[in-house]
Amino acid sequence: MVVQCLILATVIAVVLAALVYRSKSLASVANSVSAIGLTIPSFALIGLLIAPVGFGVAPAVIVVSFFATLPILRNAIVGLNGIDPGVVESARGIGMSRFRAWATVELPLAWPVILAGVRVSAQMVMGIAAVAAYALGPGLGGFIFSGLSRLGGANALESVAVGVIGVIILALILDLILVGIGRLTTPRGIRV
Repeated sequence: MVVQCLILATVIAVVLAALVYRSKSLASVANSVSAIGLTIPSFALIGLLIAPVGFGVAPAVIVVSFFATLPILRNAIVGLNGIDPGVVESARGIGMSRFRAWATVELPLAWPVILAGVRVSAQMVMGIAAVAAYALGPGLGGFIFSGLSRLGGANALESVAVGVIGVIILALILDLILVGIGRLTTPRGIRV
């Protein structure tokens, strides 16, 4: 679920960043919304979504995608704003359309910064996905909530430990995969 929500969040964040990064006021609004959005407790948002959406996968996907989008959006705006205007002007000067210059010049140059946001987001939403089990969403959070509900009973602590350790291991594996994706997708000339 986390990987699917991360892909969805990346697409949403990059599209939103592409729409707002040229306008300082819109970029400021997007950054403010992402900062405010990160202050919303994930558990509370899941609870609020249960009434209109119900239990199951839907509220979990909405919450995880929402929280995943925010850091990626901030990094995408920073990455796109950090590109030298002369490079973009040169691309336009050789006849590239605005979209083609964005897709072939600006996006690849901003990609390392965007990917850093994806990595931060991935680590953050692993824990949020575990909390999403409260709404009967999929994931290792079921072990955590099951153990907490039986605290003091047989194997309660072990159930919580399985959930927590599983989330940590999956987060580390996902981060290693994202590092590999970064090496494969970042142009050789701009790798750090």
